[in-house]
Amino acid sequence: AYGCFGNPEVDMIVGPGNQYVAEAKRLLYGKIGIDLIAGPTEIAIIADKTADKEIIASDLVGQAEHGPNSPAWLFTNDQTLCDYVLKRVPELIADLPEHSKNNAGAAWRDYGEVILCNTNEELCQVSDQYAPEHLEVQAESLNWWMDTLRNYGSLFLGEETTVAYGDKCSGPNHILPTKGAAKYTGGLSVGKFIKTVTFQRMTKESNKEVGAASARISRLEGMEAHARTGDIRLRKYGHQN
Repeated sequence: AYGCFGNPEVDMIVGPGNQYVAEAKRLLYGKIGIDLIAGPTEIAIIADKTADKEIIASDLVGQAEHGPNSPAWLFTNDQTLCDYVLKRVPELIADLPEHSKNNAGAAWRDYGEVILCNTNEELCQVSDQYAPEHLEVQAESLNWWMDTLRNYGSLFLGEETTVAYGDKCSGPNHILPTKGAAKYTGGLSVGKFIKTVTFQRMTKESNKEVGAASARISRLEGMEAHARTGDIRLRKYGHQN
């Protein structure tokens, strides 16, 4: 951003990073553009009675491993899955190497949630409210979920895919919104590098309406100099105030 180390100053910085990278980007935002302020990373899983319980528990632990403040959420309408996950996740965490165990254990203890819903529609409502960064769906009728869900950073449909695949291999991108930001933005994409600009052009005849309206609005706002930029054109083009 400042052209240090012999590099030119840049207009935009994008890319993933830990909490220090995220804070640096936040501090620089305004001087330059950034993709988004992201982190800590999140996972939510929507699952029904058809889901593989062991895979669900494993995927929750896999994301909790990121750090002690990484949320892991399960949204389900199956009570037996709730019971299984609440028992099994601590067991899987206990079997991890020390560093991963400490991270995942703290994350699950402080930020883990299991939410039991009644219907698929309620599951969608809860998920859209949380707007998770990574959202796995392991349930019947995958196309219905894809058509109905609205707020997520990236969607992983079916047990055959998982967040780690997106992290490491499959893409399409893993710089994604967190902390509910998926309600109003997606992740990094080509769209972030496209700058939208506008222009306007007006005829002398159109000034009859636009110039007069602009002058009236400006005077109501106490902006007399603004109003006179409309007045001068109305006089020049033969229109009356």
